[in-house]
Amino acid sequence: MPTANDIKDYIRTIPDFPKPGIMFRDVTTLFKQPRGLRIAVDQLLHPWSGSQIEKVAALEARGFVIGGAVAHQISAGFVLIRKRGKLPGRTLSESYELEYGSEIMEIHDDAVMAGEKVLLVDDLLATGGTAIAGIHLLERLGAEIAGCAFIINLPALGGRQRLEEMGMQVHCLCEFDGD
Repeated sequence: MPTANDIKDYIRTIPDFPKPGIMFRDVTTLFKQPRGLRIAVDQLLHPWSGSQIEKVAALEARGFVIGGAVAHQISAGFVLIRKRGKLPGRTLSESYELEYGSEIMEIHDDAVMAGEKVLLVDDLLATGGTAIAGIHLLERLGAEIAGCAFIINLPALGGRQRLEEMGMQVHCLCEFDGD
């Protein structure tokens, strides 16, 4: 049985998924354990304890699970940042680079009011491309980014450094070597 304080104990690693050589860090095993999910939510919020966060924004798709729980925990609104074409209302779009091309993230143009304090949440920080696109979208709406919280950081891919170079406060619950 995993220890109560080590989030890594709740995360399953699946070798060679989605392609050979990739070690996939599967947070669904964390989500299905009530204690693991509770610990993750509480630990993600720790650096912002006492802060007045008005919205939690989460990145598609596993970020929605943890982001919704975080928003509920602090009685904040919840904002979805999705891949292009998934949101039904008027949106703002932001392109970002992937290893194999580019992608576009979108947010409803009325998701955040100017000046609202927003915490950006996702399950995994790798290169930081998706998070940076989310930050740019939130900033274009006038949000004040309180910080960025992730369950997993893959330090070898440099995402944390990229976010910190933008002036973001970054909080990660655990790290895994490699990619």
